Amino acid sequence: MRYSFFLGVVLAAIPFSLSRAPNDPDTFANPASNVRPRFRYWLPDASVDGDIVSQDIADVATIGAGGIELVPFFDYGGALNPHPPINWSAYNFGTPPFVDIFKRALNAHADHGLVMDFALGPNQGQGVPAEVDNKGLQWDMMPFTAEVPRTGEFKGKLPGWGSGELVALVTALVKSNQTIPYEVPGLWGQPLTSNYEEFKLSHRTLSEQTNKVDERGNTQLSFPRPPQGSHYRVFAFYERLAGEKNLKFPSDRQATIFDNGSYAVDHFDANGAAVVSQFWKDHILTDEVPGLLASVGNYAWEDSLEIIFNVTWSRSLPTRFQKLHGYSIKPYLPLLTFRQNTIVIQADLPGSFRCILDTDDQGLSYVNDFRAALVAGYKEYLTALADWTREIGVQLSAQPAYGSVMDMLAVIPAVDAPECESLSFFDNLDMYRAFSGPARLSGKKVISNEMGAVQGSAYNYHLPSLLFSVNRAFLGGVNQMVIHGQAYSGPYPNTTWPGHTAFGYLFSELFSPKLPSWDHGLRQVMDYISRGQYVLQNGIPKADVVMYHKESATTIKTIYQGEDLRKEGWSWNYLSADNLMLQQAKVQNGILAPDGPAWKAFIVESSQNLTMDAVRALTSFARDDLPVVFSGGVPGYYPTGNDSDNTNFKSELSRLLRSRNVHTVSGGRVAHKLSALGLRPRVEVKTNGTCYTIWAEAEGMGYAVVYSDLTKSTGSITVASTETPYYMNPWNGEITPVLVYKRTKTTTTIPVNLGGNQTLFLAFSDTLRREIPVPSYSVHDIPSHVLGAHVTHNQKIALHVAHSESQSHAILSTGRNISLDNSSVPRAFQLSNWTLAAEHWEAPEDLYDSTNTVKYNTTHHLSTPISWSEIPQLANTSGVGYYTTILPWPPLQGNTDRSGPAQTLGAYLSFSRVVDTLTVSVNGHQVPPLDITNAVVDISPYLRSGQNRVEVTVPTTLWNYLRTILSELVTAGVPARSLGGVPPRSEAGLVGDVRIIPYVAVVA
Repeated sequence: MRYSFFLGVVLAAIPFSLSRAPNDPDTFANPASNVRPRFRYWLPDASVDGDIVSQDIADVATIGAGGIELVPFFDYGGALNPHPPINWSAYNFGTPPFVDIFKRALNAHADHGLVMDFALGPNQGQGVPAEVDNKGLQWDMMPFTAEVPRTGEFKGKLPGWGSGELVALVTALVKSNQTIPYEVPGLWGQPLTSNYEEFKLSHRTLSEQTNKVDERGNTQLSFPRPPQGSHYRVFAFYERLAGEKNLKFPSDRQATIFDNGSYAVDHFDANGAAVVSQFWKDHILTDEVPGLLASVGNYAWEDSLEIIFNVTWSRSLPTRFQKLHGYSIKPYLPLLTFRQNTIVIQADLPGSFRCILDTDDQGLSYVNDFRAALVAGYKEYLTALADWTREIGVQLSAQPAYGSVMDMLAVIPAVDAPECESLSFFDNLDMYRAFSGPARLSGKKVISNEMGAVQGSAYNYHLPSLLFSVNRAFLGGVNQMVIHGQAYSGPYPNTTWPGHTAFGYLFSELFSPKLPSWDHGLRQVMDYISRGQYVLQNGIPKADVVMYHKESATTIKTIYQGEDLRKEGWSWNYLSADNLMLQQAKVQNGILAPDGPAWKAFIVESSQNLTMDAVRALTSFARDDLPVVFSGGVPGYYPTGNDSDNTNFKSELSRLLRSRNVHTVSGGRVAHKLSALGLRPRVEVKTNGTCYTIWAEAEGMGYAVVYSDLTKSTGSITVASTETPYYMNPWNGEITPVLVYKRTKTTTTIPVNLGGNQTLFLAFSDTLRREIPVPSYSVHDIPSHVLGAHVTHNQKIALHVAHSESQSHAILSTGRNISLDNSSVPRAFQLSNWTLAAEHWEAPEDLYDSTNTVKYNTTHHLSTPISWSEIPQLANTSGVGYYTTILPWPPLQGNTDRSGPAQTLGAYLSFSRVVDTLTVSVNGHQVPPLDITNAVVDISPYLRSGQNRVEVTVPTTLWNYLRTILSELVTAGVPARSLGGVPPRSEAGLVGDVRIIPYVAVVA
């Protein structure tokens, strides 16, 4: 096996922390609580034991979390459990028992130096208990239609009369109609087939006739004879309070608002925010709660919009629409009857009929204006909510717009800490770049992520999978993880071991001390995430270029299809047309938003649709010397309202395309054009793998992050900085100087060798020299058998040279060559003859004893490590593996003599794969945490001449055991279930090769 430079950036240099001692808070080595990841904590309801909630919060402090996000789950608002075992009227959100739990949680955070996020209501925080007729609750609009008889007379009651308050009566000539079948996924993935009726309307005949309806819903209308094959129709639209609940349960009482669950509020009007704030003032912000919130409260939180509509609506929308667009929405309401609800969760309920116009855009311009009015109302709601949360000493975090009929990018700036999620974003790095673009432009310090929900992975979620999702989010610009999620660890009615399981075993993960990884490796992963977040929150993230991306309703997909930018290390974000109107969207010295992301060029692909405002903004940017590059041809037009004629658009776009600083290239040639313009990425990549980069700047410091996606990447990066480079090890908190690099007058080139899913964190700073000794020279070129390096006590560079059959050289920055003939160094070899003490974790005899776990050990002897799933005695076992073997040192050289004295040799310990996590000790000395994406560590300080005891501790998931009793498990009385059948066993334990790579230290 050939070992390339640095075995994935392993260094053994003198460690330092940024600015302060390693145990001080808010350093790279020890980030503060508000920088650390938090767990989304699934509180079953307010009947649970407050002491256990407090202990659960104390437990997260021990494994490196910054606190919890308290989510009163109520079995997904009752959706997963129509017959809960607890009287939720008595334990509803805001009741005295809930307030007691809330205070206990806040006090537990204060006791342990943590910070707390909390949902603004039960379930997903989208409403609160309220009187059913409160006008600030969610509104809905119901459409009805009827055909006008061929006589041309329509007399009598409107269709749907009595469904609510009449919004409008609209008539139109239907030029043609057809029945269209469609297929959608059902609740559990099974396809459903249904039909809808499509009407093509004559746009010139659209007419509002509301004034012709009497108070009893009767009307009398006359129409001319329609052309052959056509007919006239009436369309009636009614609005009403939707009655949609974010917490519902059976209740025979109606004595208080808590007996009736909880209602979703109007999300398109400030009145909806007022309902929430008033409820909190009346029921929760009492006694010591305000003071505790001011002390340890962090973010008030609301989840993604998962609210059921017929048509997304607010009672104030017609007025808002008129003010925003200068014309009435009412004649165009027929265009809003199909797929204008919460389109992701209502994919199987798009509407019973659809109307389009006989215009070129089929009426899309009016739909776009409707959605823009929703955006305006939603911003009003979020702004009012954010203003109130600041009054109580916290900020607002919310998952804005996606899944609904709105442009996500347009509303992101309205939230203090906008949040996305790995589940709905499918770990799509490009979508993260889109999400972070408006947030960066508007100056948001924190971009949050609901991290780690994976369908079908409950109790079967491997921590390297979590790291994959985290790393892709990091490189997309996300810098705060809220991990999905932490389970309540106490008993709950009608619930078996291993305890209350949110989402009924359908989604990962249920983190708690009941998982073997909790005390065996999870701390290292949490510290890694914390240090990554420290770097990404400590600096102002910069990106090289920005791209245009405007959608009427957000879709989750890869936007930029070219590979040219990624291959050369360019970083980018996206902005919507709406974002270009922000005050921060200004160009100075040819840079867009210089105090923020500092984009050096603006890219527009031909697949995009420009608004008139966007064309004018780009014209202004180009005039101020920002390069604007059109890729693949001329983009389309984003139609709006009565201005659907795009003649003016074509004229202004043509003028823009002829402007100075505007360039047109074929698809996939953007990077070439940027290079021709004299622009370079801040972190340029030349590797044989797929790498992504981030650059951030703080006072006196530049940060570079490089991520190798899925597969190994070997090569180099060139950074646009000449300040002293340092490695920042996010696994152990050490900061060490980079010793092998080349420097020009403007750049620094550093070799990289990253494993798949591995990140590299670098700092560039001349001020750190005062704290971290740096040699007066560097190494320019080294052969592949140099594994690492360290700084000696007299400020020299010692290279770690492994076995090589031939003589080679290292070239120093001074020009001197160093001979590296090390054919006498022992070859790498594999550790074998392992003893495995397997600690089995199983349910107690009484399955309903959900708080106790039975543990016992069995012993196994393995020549080489293999997965527990391949060992018959352990195939259905979950728990912790304690592996032990003996390493003779120094190793035999050839078949006879040992090499020289042990102290002249060093050694790396290398693991080819890590399934979950691992911790290592050598001769009883705990080895610093390993990067589990490329687990290599220098164990030289712990070796002694003779027999050396190597111990490796490896946790498993609970799945391999749990799957054997899945049919017996229930949570809150609901049987455990999994989609598509029970998944197979998963890999577990220590697997792959465990190797020792000897080296000698050659002082250069």
